[in-house]
Amino acid sequence: VQLQASGGGLVQAGDSLRLSCAASGRIVSSTTMGWFRQAPGKEREFVAAIWPGGGMAYYSDSVKGRFTISRDNAKNTVDLQMNSLKPEDTAVYYCAAKENTYYYWTISAYDSWGQGTLVTVSS
Repeated sequence: VQLQASGGGLVQAGDSLRLSCAASGRIVSSTTMGWFRQAPGKEREFVAAIWPGGGMAYYSDSVKGRFTISRDNAKNTVDLQMNSLKPEDTAVYYCAAKENTYYYWTISAYDSWGQGTLVTVSS
């Protein structure tokens, strides 16, 4: 499966941004989709994941209540709506896909990754 993330940019603290991940080569509806991020000098970390049916979504504590992950299986896309952005949200954001729901928070569990899109939040 090929994943293409888009929507990153430079925003100010408190602003909103919506990232989108377009998938090809695999039916998105049958995969768990995740968003991860990697800040400069830091390890990649889990942000959010949504199960194949879209009924369950999970978030890291740092973004819970501010970010919302959603999927449109008809369009084969997964979005990440980011509200109330903070400077500490600055990172390259990656979308990823995996076949099942196990260990959805774990980087190594995902077998397909997009190229990443940069989000910069200024204070």
